[in-house]
Amino acid sequence: MRKLKNNELGRITVDEFKTVKKTPLIVVLDNIRSLNNIGSVFRTSDAFLIEKIYLCGICATPPNKEIHKTALGATASVAWEYVEDTLELVEKLKNEGVKVLSIEQAENSTKLNDFHPIPHQKYAIVMGNEVKGVQQEVVNASDFCIEIPQLGTKHSLNISVTTGVVIWDLFTKMQ
Repeated sequence: MRKLKNNELGRITVDEFKTVKKTPLIVVLDNIRSLNNIGSVFRTSDAFLIEKIYLCGICATPPNKEIHKTALGATASVAWEYVEDTLELVEKLKNEGVKVLSIEQAENSTKLNDFHPIPHQKYAIVMGNEVKGVQQEVVNASDFCIEIPQLGTKHSLNISVTTGVVIWDLFTKMQ
């Protein structure tokens, strides 16, 4: 088995990325403090043709050297916007017909493996702060609270890992 070279991967250009059909999924980052986590979310979002990223609250925004370190240029391909108030954004998205999923451990949450997206429905996933998680008021305003089943002792994953797991799961279910 031979590893493929970069020129054999069939990558699209940034201009092509902007015009291809996107996965009907939006990522909302709620007060993410780590610039490396933000960059990693950009890179994952590029990989799965995510429609848009919203950076809210204390999230840093591109251009930023620390974000670029992990994004590796994905800030140029994935559409993004800064919105100060996450709750206001969630209300706006819901008014536009987007179903909002807070990714959080909560009472009556739905396990990720039990969640089945409705075909052709657009979803937004809200990813919370590394310490405090998704703000309670945002969880309250969400259509669903989705939890990744975890069996170990920690019951927490890094936000960039969580985002990757959730995007992959929803991406495969939306195909």
